[in-house]
Amino acid sequence: MPTVCLIGTLDTKGKEYAYLKDRVIALGADVLLIDAGSVGPALTKPDIRADEVATAAGTTLQALTRGKNRANAIAAMATGVTSIVTDLVATGRIDGIAAIGGSGGSTLATEAMRALPVGFPKLMVSTVASGQTHPYVGAVDVTMMHSVVDIAGINRISRRILDNAAAAIVGMAAASAVAEDITSDKPLIAATMFGVTTKGVTIAREWLEARGNEVLVFHATGTGGQSMEALIGGGFISGVLDLTTTELADELVGGVLSAGPDRLEIAGKMGIPQVVSVGALDMVNFGARDTVPAEFEGRNLHVHNATVTLMRTTPEECAELGRRMAKKLNAATGPLAVFIPRKGVSSISIVGGPFHDPEADAALFDALLADLDDSIEVQDMSLDINNPAFAIAMADRLIELVAMKVTQT
Repeated sequence: MPTVCLIGTLDTKGKEYAYLKDRVIALGADVLLIDAGSVGPALTKPDIRADEVATAAGTTLQALTRGKNRANAIAAMATGVTSIVTDLVATGRIDGIAAIGGSGGSTLATEAMRALPVGFPKLMVSTVASGQTHPYVGAVDVTMMHSVVDIAGINRISRRILDNAAAAIVGMAAASAVAEDITSDKPLIAATMFGVTTKGVTIAREWLEARGNEVLVFHATGTGGQSMEALIGGGFISGVLDLTTTELADELVGGVLSAGPDRLEIAGKMGIPQVVSVGALDMVNFGARDTVPAEFEGRNLHVHNATVTLMRTTPEECAELGRRMAKKLNAATGPLAVFIPRKGVSSISIVGGPFHDPEADAALFDALLADLDDSIEVQDMSLDINNPAFAIAMADRLIELVAMKVTQT
Protein backbone atom coordinates (compact mmCIF):
# COMPACT_ATOMS: atom_id res chain seq x y z
CA MET A 1 0.00 0.00 0.00
CA PRO A 2 1.59 3.32 -1.05
CA THR A 3 1.75 6.31 1.26
CA VAL A 4 0.93 9.77 -0.08
CA CYS A 5 2.19 12.88 1.68
CA LEU A 6 -0.18 15.86 1.55
CA ILE A 7 1.23 19.33 2.28
CA GLY A 8 -1.46 21.79 3.33
CA THR A 9 -2.10 25.14 4.94
CA LEU A 10 -4.71 23.57 7.19
CA ASP A 11 -5.59 26.85 8.87
CA THR A 12 -7.28 28.01 5.66
CA LYS A 13 -7.75 24.86 3.55
CA GLY A 14 -8.71 22.32 6.21
CA LYS A 15 -12.02 21.26 4.69
CA GLU A 16 -10.51 20.84 1.23
CA TYR A 17 -7.60 18.76 2.55
CA ALA A 18 -9.94 16.61 4.61
CA TYR A 19 -11.85 15.81 1.43
CA LEU A 20 -8.67 15.09 -0.56
CA LYS A 21 -7.32 12.88 2.24
CA ASP A 22 -10.54 10.85 2.33
CA ARG A 23 -10.44 10.36 -1.44
CA VAL A 24 -6.81 9.19 -1.36
CA ILE A 25 -7.59 6.69 1.40
CA ALA A 26 -10.68 5.48 -0.47
CA LEU A 27 -8.45 4.72 -3.45
CA GLY A 28 -6.24 2.44 -1.37
CA ALA A 29 -3.36 4.58 -0.12
CA ASP A 30 -2.24 5.72 3.30
CA VAL A 31 -1.91 9.47 3.94
CA LEU A 32 0.63 11.48 5.89
CA LEU A 33 -0.78 15.00 6.29
CA ILE A 34 1.58 17.91 7.02
CA ASP A 35 0.20 21.23 8.28
CA ALA A 36 2.17 24.15 6.83
CA GLY A 37 -0.25 26.85 7.95
CA SER A 38 0.97 29.78 10.01
CA VAL A 39 -2.13 31.96 10.46
CA GLY A 40 -4.31 30.03 12.89
CA PRO A 41 -5.26 26.60 14.24
CA ALA A 42 -5.58 23.64 11.90
CA LEU A 43 -9.12 23.01 10.69
CA THR A 44 -8.42 19.30 10.27
CA LYS A 45 -6.04 17.12 12.27
CA PRO A 46 -2.54 16.71 10.75
CA ASP A 47 0.02 13.97 11.25
CA ILE A 48 2.82 16.54 11.42
CA ARG A 49 1.81 19.79 13.13
CA ALA A 50 2.60 23.33 12.02
CA ASP A 51 4.77 23.95 15.09
CA GLU A 52 6.88 20.92 14.15
CA VAL A 53 7.31 22.36 10.65
CA ALA A 54 8.39 25.71 12.09
CA THR A 55 10.89 23.97 14.36
CA ALA A 56 12.34 22.16 11.34
CA ALA A 57 12.86 25.59 9.79
CA GLY A 58 14.81 26.80 12.84
CA THR A 59 12.07 29.07 14.20
CA THR A 60 8.81 28.85 16.14
CA LEU A 61 5.21 29.11 15.06
CA GLN A 62 4.68 31.83 17.64
CA ALA A 63 7.45 33.93 16.13
CA LEU A 64 5.97 33.59 12.65
CA THR A 65 2.51 34.47 13.92
CA ARG A 66 3.75 37.52 15.81
CA GLY A 67 5.68 38.72 12.77
CA LYS A 68 2.47 39.10 10.74
CA ASN A 69 4.53 38.92 7.54
CA ARG A 70 2.89 36.37 5.27
CA ALA A 71 5.77 36.20 2.80
CA ASN A 72 8.31 35.52 5.54
CA ALA A 73 6.03 32.94 7.14
CA ILE A 74 5.54 31.11 3.83
CA ALA A 75 9.29 31.10 3.22
CA ALA A 76 10.02 29.71 6.68
CA MET A 77 7.34 27.03 6.50
CA ALA A 78 8.57 26.06 3.03
CA THR A 79 12.03 25.53 4.51
CA GLY A 80 10.62 23.38 7.29
CA VAL A 81 8.46 21.30 4.97
CA THR A 82 11.40 20.78 2.62
CA SER A 83 13.54 19.46 5.47
CA ILE A 84 10.80 17.10 6.59
CA VAL A 85 9.81 15.68 3.21
CA THR A 86 13.38 15.16 2.01
CA ASP A 87 13.93 13.03 5.11
CA LEU A 88 10.66 11.16 4.50
CA VAL A 89 11.72 10.36 0.94
CA ALA A 90 15.27 9.42 1.91
CA THR A 91 13.98 6.96 4.50
CA GLY A 92 11.37 5.48 2.18
CA ARG A 93 8.34 6.49 4.25
CA ILE A 94 6.35 8.12 1.44
CA ASP A 95 5.76 7.19 -2.20
CA GLY A 96 4.26 10.42 -3.55
CA ILE A 97 3.53 14.01 -2.59
CA ALA A 98 0.64 16.32 -3.42
CA ALA A 99 -0.75 19.70 -2.47
CA ILE A 100 -3.58 22.07 -3.35
CA GLY A 101 -3.58 25.85 -3.15
CA GLY A 102 -3.30 29.31 -4.63
CA SER A 103 -0.10 31.20 -5.31
CA GLY A 104 1.05 31.12 -1.68
CA GLY A 105 0.30 27.45 -1.12
CA SER A 106 1.79 26.58 -4.49
CA THR A 107 4.97 28.51 -3.70
CA LEU A 108 5.34 26.73 -0.36
CA ALA A 109 4.57 23.19 -1.50
CA THR A 110 6.51 23.23 -4.76
CA GLU A 111 9.65 24.46 -3.04
CA ALA A 112 9.63 21.16 -1.18
CA MET A 113 8.72 19.21 -4.32
CA ARG A 114 11.62 20.69 -6.28
CA ALA A 115 14.02 19.38 -3.64
CA LEU A 116 12.95 15.79 -4.28
CA PRO A 117 14.52 13.38 -6.77
CA VAL A 118 13.48 13.33 -10.40
CA GLY A 119 10.96 10.54 -10.87
CA PHE A 120 9.45 10.81 -7.40
CA PRO A 121 5.70 11.56 -7.91
CA LYS A 122 4.84 15.24 -7.31
CA LEU A 123 1.41 16.78 -7.95
CA MET A 124 0.39 20.41 -7.39
CA VAL A 125 -3.29 21.33 -7.86
CA SER A 126 -3.14 25.08 -8.22
CA THR A 127 -5.10 28.15 -9.23
CA VAL A 128 -2.02 29.37 -11.12
CA ALA A 129 -1.41 26.20 -13.12
CA SER A 130 -2.78 27.65 -16.36
CA GLY A 131 -0.30 30.54 -16.35
CA GLN A 132 3.47 30.87 -16.08
CA THR A 133 4.43 27.77 -14.09
CA HIS A 134 8.23 27.95 -14.24
CA PRO A 135 8.57 29.44 -10.73
CA TYR A 136 6.74 26.41 -9.37
CA VAL A 137 8.04 23.60 -11.58
CA GLY A 138 11.61 24.82 -11.99
CA ALA A 139 13.84 22.23 -13.60
CA VAL A 140 12.21 19.09 -12.18
CA ASP A 141 9.11 16.97 -12.82
CA VAL A 142 6.40 18.67 -10.77
CA THR A 143 3.00 17.87 -12.30
CA MET A 144 0.73 20.94 -12.28
CA MET A 145 -3.07 20.52 -12.40
CA HIS A 146 -5.28 23.58 -12.87
CA SER A 147 -7.91 23.81 -10.15
CA VAL A 148 -10.27 25.79 -12.47
CA VAL A 149 -12.06 27.28 -9.44
CA ASP A 150 -10.40 28.65 -6.33
CA ILE A 151 -9.53 26.27 -3.51
CA ALA A 152 -12.41 27.55 -1.42
CA GLY A 153 -14.93 24.96 -0.34
CA ILE A 154 -16.15 21.76 -1.93
CA ASN A 155 -18.54 22.14 -4.85
CA ARG A 156 -19.45 20.16 -7.94
CA ILE A 157 -16.42 21.47 -9.84
CA SER A 158 -13.78 21.37 -7.10
CA ARG A 159 -15.02 17.92 -6.04
CA ARG A 160 -14.37 16.52 -9.51
CA ILE A 161 -10.94 18.19 -9.74
CA LEU A 162 -9.90 16.84 -6.34
CA ASP A 163 -11.24 13.39 -7.23
CA ASN A 164 -9.00 13.42 -10.30
CA ALA A 165 -6.07 14.69 -8.25
CA ALA A 166 -6.48 11.89 -5.72
CA ALA A 167 -6.63 9.31 -8.49
CA ALA A 168 -3.57 10.80 -10.15
CA ILE A 169 -1.33 10.88 -7.09
CA VAL A 170 -2.45 7.45 -5.86
CA GLY A 171 -1.77 6.00 -9.29
CA MET A 172 1.64 7.60 -9.49
CA ALA A 173 2.54 6.64 -5.92
CA ALA A 174 1.44 3.03 -6.44
CA ALA A 175 3.52 2.78 -9.60
CA SER A 176 6.47 4.44 -7.88
CA ALA A 177 6.33 2.03 -4.95
CA VAL A 178 6.93 -0.94 -7.26
CA ALA A 179 8.93 0.83 -9.99
CA GLU A 180 12.14 -0.62 -11.30
CA ASP A 181 15.24 0.98 -9.87
CA ILE A 182 16.48 3.58 -12.37
CA THR A 183 20.10 3.06 -11.43
CA SER A 184 22.28 1.29 -13.97
CA ASP A 185 25.88 0.29 -14.53
CA LYS A 186 25.89 2.25 -17.78
CA PRO A 187 27.51 5.70 -17.66
CA LEU A 188 24.77 8.33 -17.91
CA ILE A 189 25.67 11.07 -20.39
CA ALA A 190 23.91 14.45 -20.68
CA ALA A 191 23.85 16.13 -24.09
CA THR A 192 22.45 19.45 -25.32
CA MET A 193 20.63 19.82 -28.63
CA PHE A 194 18.77 22.43 -30.67
CA GLY A 195 16.99 22.10 -34.00
CA VAL A 196 20.03 23.48 -35.81
CA THR A 197 22.40 21.00 -34.09
CA THR A 198 20.12 17.95 -34.20
CA LYS A 199 22.11 16.08 -36.82
CA GLY A 200 25.40 16.34 -34.95
CA VAL A 201 23.95 15.47 -31.55
CA THR A 202 22.02 12.51 -32.98
CA ILE A 203 25.21 11.09 -34.47
CA ALA A 204 27.08 11.61 -31.20
CA ARG A 205 24.24 10.08 -29.17
CA GLU A 206 24.06 6.97 -31.33
CA TRP A 207 27.86 6.62 -31.18
CA LEU A 208 27.86 6.87 -27.38
CA GLU A 209 24.96 4.44 -26.98
CA ALA A 210 26.61 1.89 -29.26
CA ARG A 211 29.57 1.94 -26.88
CA GLY A 212 27.67 1.19 -23.70
CA ASN A 213 26.48 4.60 -22.54
CA GLU A 214 22.98 5.89 -21.84
CA VAL A 215 22.35 9.40 -23.18
CA LEU A 216 19.88 12.00 -21.96
CA VAL A 217 19.33 14.72 -24.56
CA PHE A 218 18.18 18.14 -23.33
CA HIS A 219 16.56 20.70 -25.62
CA ALA A 220 18.55 23.91 -25.13
CA THR A 221 15.49 26.06 -24.48
CA GLY A 222 16.49 27.58 -21.15
CA THR A 223 14.54 25.10 -19.03
CA GLY A 224 16.38 22.31 -20.84
CA GLY A 225 19.75 23.59 -19.74
CA GLN A 226 18.46 24.13 -16.22
CA SER A 227 17.05 20.61 -16.07
CA MET A 228 20.33 19.15 -17.26
CA GLU A 229 22.33 21.06 -14.71
CA ALA A 230 19.90 20.09 -11.95
CA LEU A 231 20.57 16.43 -12.75
CA ILE A 232 24.31 17.08 -12.86
CA GLY A 233 24.06 18.75 -9.45
CA GLY A 234 22.08 15.78 -8.15
CA GLY A 235 24.97 13.45 -8.96
CA PHE A 236 23.19 11.52 -11.72
CA ILE A 237 25.52 12.35 -14.63
CA SER A 238 28.83 10.69 -15.55
CA GLY A 239 29.76 13.00 -18.42
CA VAL A 240 28.47 15.97 -20.42
CA LEU A 241 28.39 16.40 -24.20
CA ASP A 242 27.63 20.13 -24.16
CA LEU A 243 27.62 20.59 -27.91
CA THR A 244 24.85 23.22 -27.88
CA THR A 245 25.56 26.21 -25.64
CA THR A 246 23.13 28.58 -27.36
CA GLU A 247 21.40 29.51 -24.09
CA LEU A 248 24.41 31.69 -23.27
CA ALA A 249 23.52 33.95 -26.21
CA ASP A 250 19.98 34.47 -24.96
CA GLU A 251 21.30 35.31 -21.50
CA LEU A 252 23.72 37.88 -22.97
CA VAL A 253 21.45 39.60 -25.48
CA GLY A 254 18.03 39.20 -23.88
CA GLY A 255 16.44 36.35 -25.81
CA VAL A 256 13.62 34.19 -24.50
CA LEU A 257 15.59 30.97 -23.96
CA SER A 258 18.14 31.90 -21.32
CA ALA A 259 19.09 29.22 -18.79
CA GLY A 260 20.29 31.88 -16.36
CA PRO A 261 23.72 33.31 -15.53
CA ASP A 262 25.10 30.06 -14.09
CA ARG A 263 24.75 27.97 -17.24
CA LEU A 264 27.92 25.97 -18.10
CA GLU A 265 29.25 26.03 -14.56
CA ILE A 266 27.90 23.12 -12.48
CA ALA A 267 29.72 20.30 -14.30
CA GLY A 268 33.00 22.14 -13.91
CA LYS A 269 32.40 22.80 -10.21
CA MET A 270 31.62 19.12 -9.62
CA GLY A 271 34.55 17.84 -11.65
CA ILE A 272 32.31 16.00 -14.13
CA PRO A 273 34.03 15.14 -17.45
CA GLN A 274 32.76 17.37 -20.23
CA VAL A 275 33.35 18.14 -23.87
CA VAL A 276 32.04 21.53 -24.88
CA SER A 277 31.39 23.30 -28.16
CA VAL A 278 29.77 26.50 -29.41
CA GLY A 279 26.63 25.06 -30.97
CA ALA A 280 24.02 27.64 -32.05
CA LEU A 281 25.85 30.61 -30.56
CA ASP A 282 25.09 32.27 -33.87
CA MET A 283 21.56 33.02 -32.70
CA VAL A 284 19.32 34.63 -30.12
CA ASN A 285 15.74 33.37 -29.80
CA PHE A 286 12.49 35.31 -29.78
CA GLY A 287 8.86 34.36 -30.29
CA ALA A 288 6.73 35.17 -33.32
CA ARG A 289 8.15 37.81 -35.67
CA ASP A 290 6.02 40.59 -34.21
CA THR A 291 7.39 39.93 -30.71
CA VAL A 292 10.98 40.84 -31.58
CA PRO A 293 11.87 43.99 -29.58
CA ALA A 294 11.91 47.17 -31.66
CA GLU A 295 15.56 47.77 -30.77
CA PHE A 296 16.52 44.76 -32.91
CA GLU A 297 14.76 45.86 -36.09
CA GLY A 298 17.32 46.01 -38.86
CA ARG A 299 19.27 43.03 -37.50
CA ASN A 300 19.63 39.76 -39.40
CA LEU A 301 16.38 38.02 -38.44
CA HIS A 302 15.32 34.56 -39.58
CA VAL A 303 11.77 33.28 -39.13
CA HIS A 304 12.34 29.67 -38.05
CA ASN A 305 8.59 28.99 -37.82
CA ALA A 306 5.40 30.81 -36.85
CA THR A 307 6.34 30.96 -33.18
CA VAL A 308 10.15 31.24 -33.31
CA THR A 309 12.27 34.04 -34.75
CA LEU A 310 16.05 33.82 -34.66
CA MET A 311 18.45 36.78 -34.62
CA ARG A 312 22.07 36.51 -35.75
CA THR A 313 24.62 37.42 -33.10
CA THR A 314 26.99 40.22 -34.06
CA PRO A 315 30.81 40.04 -33.97
CA GLU A 316 30.79 42.11 -30.78
CA GLU A 317 28.26 39.80 -29.11
CA CYS A 318 30.18 36.74 -30.28
CA ALA A 319 33.41 38.07 -28.83
CA GLU A 320 31.73 38.62 -25.47
CA LEU A 321 30.26 35.11 -25.61
CA GLY A 322 33.74 33.73 -26.19
CA ARG A 323 35.08 35.60 -23.18
CA ARG A 324 32.22 34.45 -20.97
CA MET A 325 32.62 30.83 -22.04
CA ALA A 326 36.33 30.94 -21.34
CA LYS A 327 35.80 32.34 -17.85
CA LYS A 328 33.33 29.60 -17.00
CA LEU A 329 35.46 26.81 -18.46
CA ASN A 330 38.65 28.06 -16.81
CA ALA A 331 36.97 27.41 -13.46
CA ALA A 332 36.31 23.73 -14.24
CA THR A 333 37.91 21.22 -11.89
CA GLY A 334 37.34 18.08 -13.94
CA PRO A 335 38.42 16.66 -17.31
CA LEU A 336 37.53 19.07 -20.13
CA ALA A 337 37.95 19.41 -23.88
CA VAL A 338 36.72 22.27 -26.06
CA PHE A 339 35.81 21.65 -29.71
CA ILE A 340 35.85 24.42 -32.33
CA PRO A 341 33.82 23.90 -35.58
CA ARG A 342 35.48 26.32 -38.01
CA LYS A 343 32.97 25.70 -40.82
CA GLY A 344 29.85 26.68 -38.91
CA VAL A 345 28.30 26.57 -35.46
CA SER A 346 24.82 25.58 -36.67
CA SER A 347 23.06 24.21 -39.72
CA ILE A 348 22.19 27.77 -40.84
CA SER A 349 25.61 29.36 -40.34
CA ILE A 350 27.40 27.21 -42.91
CA VAL A 351 28.25 28.60 -46.34
CA GLY A 352 25.00 29.57 -48.06
CA GLY A 353 23.01 29.66 -44.83
CA PRO A 354 21.11 32.76 -43.66
CA PHE A 355 23.41 33.16 -40.65
CA HIS A 356 26.70 32.57 -42.48
CA ASP A 357 28.96 35.27 -41.02
CA PRO A 358 32.68 34.41 -40.97
CA GLU A 359 33.52 37.65 -39.14
CA ALA A 360 31.16 36.88 -36.26
CA ASP A 361 32.33 33.27 -36.02
CA ALA A 362 35.96 34.37 -36.00
CA ALA A 363 35.24 36.84 -33.20
CA LEU A 364 33.71 34.02 -31.15
CA PHE A 365 36.57 31.59 -31.74
CA ASP A 366 39.32 34.17 -31.25
CA ALA A 367 37.96 35.50 -27.96
CA LEU A 368 37.35 32.01 -26.60
CA LEU A 369 40.81 30.74 -27.51
CA ALA A 370 42.55 33.90 -26.33
CA ASP A 371 41.04 33.68 -22.84
CA LEU A 372 41.08 29.91 -22.29
CA ASP A 373 43.78 28.67 -19.95
CA ASP A 374 46.64 26.99 -21.79
CA SER A 375 46.05 23.83 -19.76
CA ILE A 376 42.60 23.27 -21.34
CA GLU A 377 42.53 20.88 -24.28
CA VAL A 378 41.28 22.40 -27.55
CA GLN A 379 40.30 20.49 -30.67
CA ASP A 380 40.20 23.03 -33.52
CA MET A 381 38.59 21.35 -36.53
CA SER A 382 37.92 22.55 -40.08
CA LEU A 383 34.40 21.08 -40.01
CA ASP A 384 30.90 22.33 -39.23
CA ILE A 385 29.21 21.33 -36.01
CA ASN A 386 26.87 18.81 -37.67
CA ASN A 387 29.60 17.02 -39.60
CA PRO A 388 29.66 13.34 -38.55
CA ALA A 389 33.42 13.43 -38.01
CA PHE A 390 33.07 16.38 -35.64
CA ALA A 391 30.27 14.73 -33.66
CA ILE A 392 32.10 11.43 -33.37
CA ALA A 393 35.31 13.15 -32.31
CA MET A 394 33.44 14.84 -29.46
CA ALA A 395 31.78 11.59 -28.43
CA ASP A 396 35.02 9.62 -28.53
CA ARG A 397 36.84 12.21 -26.45
CA LEU A 398 34.07 12.19 -23.85
CA ILE A 399 34.28 8.40 -23.60
CA GLU A 400 38.00 8.74 -22.92
CA LEU A 401 37.52 11.48 -20.33
CA VAL A 402 34.83 9.52 -18.46
CA ALA A 403 37.08 6.45 -18.42
CA MET A 404 39.94 8.59 -17.17
CA LYS A 405 37.79 9.95 -14.34
CA VAL A 406 36.70 6.44 -13.34
CA THR A 407 40.33 5.32 -13.24
CA GLN A 408 41.31 8.28 -11.06
CA THR A 409 38.56 7.55 -8.55
